[in-house]
Amino acid sequence: MQVTAKNRSFTQLIEFEIEPGQQPALVSALTVQTERLAQRYAGFVSASVQASDDGRRVLGFLQWQSREAGEAAFQSFETGEQDFWQLIRTHQARTVTFGSFQVLSSIARSHDDGLHCQLVG
Repeated sequence: MQVTAKNRSFTQLIEFEIEPGQQPALVSALTVQTERLAQRYAGFVSASVQASDDGRRVLGFLQWQSREAGEAAFQSFETGEQDFWQLIRTHQARTVTFGSFQVLSSIARSHDDGLHCQLVG
């Protein structure tokens, strides 16, 4: 069965460039926001908050079942209890880079230790 573009899963990447002293607090704040999105919005698949070794970057990775689900959640992230723009100001982000991607293939290790690749058509 071929999956249409509308039905492909959707990934949002947000990279923050910050001063090293801001990294732990930003990681904590993004983790809280991500947990809220996961609990409140349908279509959540997975997420991670990653910190660079040099302390100058934080990467937020969110994967959704569809573009619509991701965009709906992100709209709330922009205007929620702690809005996204306030988060940027509080943690003094020098730059914030947004990326949106449709998943075309993925590979994962299963519980039986096998590798499984899925191509989305």
